[in-house]
Formats: sequence, C-alpha cells, structure tokens
Amino acid sequence: MTNRLAGETSPYLLQHADNPVDWYPWGDEALERARREMKPVLLSVGYSACHWCHVMAHESFEDRAVAAAMNELFVNIKVDREERPDLDQIYQAAHALLTRRSGGWPLTMFLTPAGDPFFGGTYFPKHGRYGLPGFIDLLPRVAAAYREQGEAIAEQSARLVEAMASLEPEPEREGAGTGDLLPVSAPAQALAGLKRSFDGEHGGFGTAPKFPHPADLEFCLREHVRLRDPEALRMAEHTLLRMADGGIHDQLGGGFCRYSVDAEWSIPHFEKMLYDNGPLLGLYADLARITANPRFAEVARGIVGWLTREMRADDGAFFSSLDADSDGEEGKFYVWSRDEVRARLSADGFAVVAPYFGLDLPPNFEAHAWNLRVTTPLAEVARRLGIPLSEAQAQLDAARTTLFQTRSARVRPGLDDKILTSWNALAIAGLARAARALREPDWADLAFAATDALHRTQWRDGRLLATRKGLHAHLNAYLDDYAFLLAALIELMQTRFRAEDYAWAQALADVLLAQFEDGARGGFFFTSHDHERLIHRPKPGHDNATPSGNGVAAQALIAFGHLAAAPRYVEAGERTVRLFAGSLAQSPGGYATLLAALEDVLAPPTSVLLAGDPVACAAWQDALEREYRPATRILGLAGVATVPPGLTKGVAPRGGAAAWVCRGTHCLPPIARLPDLQRTLGTAA
Repeated sequence: MTNRLAGETSPYLLQHADNPVDWYPWGDEALERARREMKPVLLSVGYSACHWCHVMAHESFEDRAVAAAMNELFVNIKVDREERPDLDQIYQAAHALLTRRSGGWPLTMFLTPAGDPFFGGTYFPKHGRYGLPGFIDLLPRVAAAYREQGEAIAEQSARLVEAMASLEPEPEREGAGTGDLLPVSAPAQALAGLKRSFDGEHGGFGTAPKFPHPADLEFCLREHVRLRDPEALRMAEHTLLRMADGGIHDQLGGGFCRYSVDAEWSIPHFEKMLYDNGPLLGLYADLARITANPRFAEVARGIVGWLTREMRADDGAFFSSLDADSDGEEGKFYVWSRDEVRARLSADGFAVVAPYFGLDLPPNFEAHAWNLRVTTPLAEVARRLGIPLSEAQAQLDAARTTLFQTRSARVRPGLDDKILTSWNALAIAGLARAARALREPDWADLAFAATDALHRTQWRDGRLLATRKGLHAHLNAYLDDYAFLLAALIELMQTRFRAEDYAWAQALADVLLAQFEDGARGGFFFTSHDHERLIHRPKPGHDNATPSGNGVAAQALIAFGHLAAAPRYVEAGERTVRLFAGSLAQSPGGYATLLAALEDVLAPPTSVLLAGDPVACAAWQDALEREYRPATRILGLAGVATVPPGLTKGVAPRGGAAAWVCRGTHCLPPIARLPDLQRTLGTAA
C-alpha cells in the first residue's frame, strides 16, 4: 500500500511512498488536517543521496511500530530539500536557534499546525544510542509536550520567528550616509582569514569534515589576480591538487563526492552532487590556464566524462545526484579489496597500481577495504620499479580501464534523476568556462544543449520552474534558479554568442527585479513576491554548499547591466552589496561571492566586444582566453545577424577585427590590433 507521496515527482519522496507512515507532501492538505485535528506536525527533510536519511528511513520510517506512533500522534510531512530549499533554509535556521547546534540531513522538526517549529534535531536512531534519544521514545514525549505546554510553545515560537527575522541584513541607518562608504578592506580581511584557516599540508580550510568550498577557492584566484598575491594562488592550487589525489575524487570515473569525513580528503561520504562538480569544473579549468599544469586539465576532463556518461538526460539537461549507498551499504560501489584488484590486473599493472593508489598500505575504509586515492606520485613509483615514466603511465591507464569496467558491473548507486534549474545552471557555467579555458568546443555544445533543454521545459509564461522529472516541471523557482541561470547565460554568451541567450538573460534579470528584489531595503529574497507565504522570508548572503543567491545575483546583474548599458541592473546589484555592507565589514568570512560583487562595485568590470571578420575575431578571442581575467567579459559578435542594441558600439571593420573595450560606463576608442588589445586588458584583468 502506498501513501500520498506516490504522486510526487521527487525520487526522494518516491523512496518513501511505500512506508507505513501516512506521509503527506508539504501543502495545505497536511496543514489543514493538523489544524482540524489539533495535532502537531512532524516534518522530515532529506534528499535522495543522503546516507543518514536512508539509515533513519530503514530504522524508523519502514518500521511498523514507529510508523503507528507517528500516524497516531502527528501529521507527517516529508520534504525533499532539493525541491524545497525555501523550507529547508527556514527550518535549518530554526533548528540552529532551538538547539544551538549545526543542522544537516535528515532534519527532523516538530511544528505547530501553523508551521511554527518548537522542537527538533537531525538524525534520531530508533532506540537511543550515540548519545541521542530513541525516536520511538521521543515521539510520545514531544506529542505530550505539545498538548500540555501549548501556551509556552506558542510564546517560544513567536520569539523564534522574531529571532529569525533579526538575522536578516538591515540597511544603513538614516544619517549614516548614502551607502557610499563601502567596506573596501573586507576582501583583504576575508583573504587573511582564509590564510589563517588554510591547511598547509592537506589543502582546504579548517579541519574535518572538509568540504571543497568552490566559492572560497574562486575568491582566492580573483584575489591572486587583483593583488598579485602568490599565497592566494598557492592556497587554491594546493587544495585542488590534494583534492584531485584524494579519495573525495573518483579516481576511476571522474567527478567529486560532496565532502571528506577526514582532513586528508581520503574518505568521503560517497554521494556525488551536480552542484559541486559544475563549479569545480570551472576551477580546475581556470587553474589549468593559470599554471599550465596538465593535472588540472586531466581532472576537468574527468568531471566532464562523468557528467556526460552518468548524469546527462536524453534532452541534454543534467540529473541531480548519485547516492552514497549501493546494495544497502555506503561506498560499496567504490571501494576495493586488495585481492580483487590483484586478480583483475597483470603483475606489472598491479606493481604500479598498488603503491600509486595506496594498496600497499593498511585498508583505509572501515578497516577492511581501500578507497582509491593517490598516495605515491607516479614518477616515484616508476623510479622505485626502475621503469620509464611513460611505461608506468601506460600501466596505470590500462589498469584504470580494467578496474572501471569491473566496477561498472557492480550494483550501481541510486540516481536522483530530477532536473533542478539552479544546479543545471552551475553545470552550464562550469562547462562554458572550461570549454574556453581548455579549447574544448564539445563542452560548449553540452552547455548549450542543457540551456536549450531548460528553456524548452522549465521556462513557462515568462517565469522559471524549479524542478522537473521527465517532462513534468513544477514549483515556483527560487532566487538561486534565476541568479545562477543569469550568470550561466553570461558565461555562454562569452563562449559563443546567441541573440536568444541575450534575450533570455534580459528576461531573467527583469524577473529578478520585479519578483525578488526588496525595493525598500535592497537585496533579494529567496522566494518571489507571489510565492507561498511561509513563517519567514530569508535573504541569504552567506555562501554554503552553493554560492549565495544574493552574491551571484549582484555579480550577474552588474556584469549584464554594463554589457547591456542598462543602469537599472547595475543599480540593483549595487543596492544588494550596500545592504550587506555591514555584514561584510564585521565578518567577511563566508561571503566570498558577495565580496566579488563588492569588488565589481568598487572597480566596475570590463566588457570587450569583438566584431569584424569571424575568423579573425575567433583567433583574437582564443588568444585572450589564454589569460584568466575574472573581471573581464569578452563577447565575439562577428557573424551575429542581429546584434542587440545595447551591444552595438560601432561599425565592424572589413577583412579584420576590432575590439571595443568598456570599463564600467567608460568606453575606449576601437582597437584594431591584438597586441594593443592585450596590453590594454593587461591593466584591466
């Protein structure tokens, strides 16, 4: 017998459709029943690739005794945090305020019928252990507290909602100036903070568990260019190299897992998310052109290989994630026994692979298996074996192929095959950047195909939809969907200009201003003005696993506004930065994306328009892309039948190329020689 989740599109919700729990999806039906029966709500938030979500499901939600207690005492609501990040943000913040502890998934919150939280936690075992109360014992106690302490709970809930509102950024006080006093020292303070927390041995920031934090790494690259700071480059370079050698990186199939449980990047939680791999692709490609180290390009190619092989839908869009678990065990698809590897390889191949992947060391996964990671450089392996490096490389390549084929026959991790607009946008942007940086036009084709799939299926009547399963797209889109897609279209226009992408970017920017901007205070709400009314409406500024929607919106609007000569977009981006100016001044750590937007306000970005002979323009653009210029956008308009009015700067020359360079609102005379253009941009990187 199935419950009400059987009609949902989320693979995560569908995993719970056969539970004996009387689950509801979030909506009026569940909340109205809670009001009518005067029952509290049990809200469970998770996602398909989450290991501990599966553990709690097997222990409790599939257990008939637990389900009976849930059904008797509560109205039970199950939420996919990837489809409903609005709800997840609100109740993660409530959990943090209630418990004074960080949240995570599964998130377990108990609400009043009005949606106000009064108690919560994350994972609860069925019976008490790990210092946690047993879920089956907790349920009647929470229900009794709701019945017996209604007045106190109502008062606490009111204070909690007020506390959540107080966490949102406030505009400058009257009389404190017009906002011209921006925190110009905030980027330097943030970079100093990253330097203090940098792990000089293993890379990354802080200690275990260790996350990739692409926004912080990109900030380091920007600061390296802006300040000529070699330490900023070293932090990004060392981190990405150590990640590439670590177990967080799939050494056979490419792509990265969500995070490492240790400080050495050795053992991940094995879920692989689209939202990590898109930004990491762009970063590895950028490091390849900055350093000329072929290792970075190799890793980038591995990410694209994984995306195209395992994550691409038939229409060109990208699926969301792969589970950590397969065949009921976390990591089972990825780890090896030493004997299995030896049996699959030749003696010469195993002699190379064993020291390279650490099979000559004690097992690193639960004391019985090996998660592959690079422990000895290949040159050192070749030296020890007394063979040429080229021979060692050939043996390694052959072994990888054999092991990958062997692994492919195993029970595969579950695939979450919903199409999320925001995560696809991150992948599109990464593909477009990497295509330019590494001269891979096929990657650009992948980016355009995904973009066109989103436009066909998730753009309806001038508005975005957040998610799609098959052909069924639904849910009002969020700030991240619009901001990330606008930024992705700007990347695409630099890769190969299409007038339809420009028009869509303009439409997205207009919806951002009309439906998400706080016209009175500045900044962007996470939900649109016509969204379902919830207990709180956040304006997220911090970067988390994905970059800040406000930070990306500000950057993209400033960049697009300067390209299109449209001050309304630039001004909206600047208002956002000014709203968060106090936060950036007081505690700039964690605001890398907004700090990049701040720098775009302080020193407006550079736009370069190329026109003339298509062959000459393509050669110029390719030459310019050999340099990493994060504050410069280069658009090739040669051969474009109808150039949008905002991009028309002059008459294209015959038989050659010319460039129009604009810094903010100031445009230089056309430049007719590539060396002159390169010298000009050398001061505008």
